[in-house]
Amino acid sequence: MGDIVFGDTGWQDYAAVPATHLTRLPKIEPMTHLLSVYGVAGLTAYFGLLEIGKPKAGETVVVSAAAGSVGSIVGQIARIKGCRVIGIAGGKDKCNWLTGELGFDAAVDYKAGGLFKALKAAVPDGIDVYFDNVGGDIFEACLPLMQNFGRIACCGAVSQYDGAPPAHGPRGVPGLIVVKRLTVQGFIVLDYMGRRDQAIADLLGWVSSGRLKVVEDVIEGLENTPQALIGLLAGENRGKRMVRVS
Repeated sequence: MGDIVFGDTGWQDYAAVPATHLTRLPKIEPMTHLLSVYGVAGLTAYFGLLEIGKPKAGETVVVSAAAGSVGSIVGQIARIKGCRVIGIAGGKDKCNWLTGELGFDAAVDYKAGGLFKALKAAVPDGIDVYFDNVGGDIFEACLPLMQNFGRIACCGAVSQYDGAPPAHGPRGVPGLIVVKRLTVQGFIVLDYMGRRDQAIADLLGWVSSGRLKVVEDVIEGLENTPQALIGLLAGENRGKRMVRVS
């Protein structure tokens, strides 16, 4: 009795589902953290960076959509692991927030124009690990800056979720992947759920010690879900955007 559980039930006030379709969650406060840093966002960042990116202390890690739910955690974990971290985000305010509040070493505003030139200046020694949340032009800009034997963790392609498709695919594929001997791997966080307890233990430790800041953007009311989703795709949020049903 009184268990806190997680399940994919759709957007609705109430749902009745078999217990086998639910996952028992630990009792952690605030409860919103169970959907952000200890939920899919945090686990995606943890396993995608550490298992696919395999960052080493002193390496350069670049993450796109760096002010979002996954990206903001990826960058902070990379810093905890001793890496130099560069975030790519939309707008000067977000970039200043990444460097001023979350401890990123540098941030590049993709909306300011001249993305490749700005990114190249931010990574004079190249990119060892790129955590890709967006695909498209930003993926293309990172490819020629990758170090030989660099790793790219492909998490999402938000640039292609909404609006017109890009005029062309990322140039440099497969040529630069071959020449630079890159590892490019997609992943689904569900593949790692057998190791979820260890991940949450690490995340809890980093949050408790203040090394990892949790950023959440909670919208009130189920009726505001459509606008919340539209705003998410437009990049309104910082950190994990959630809707509180009531």
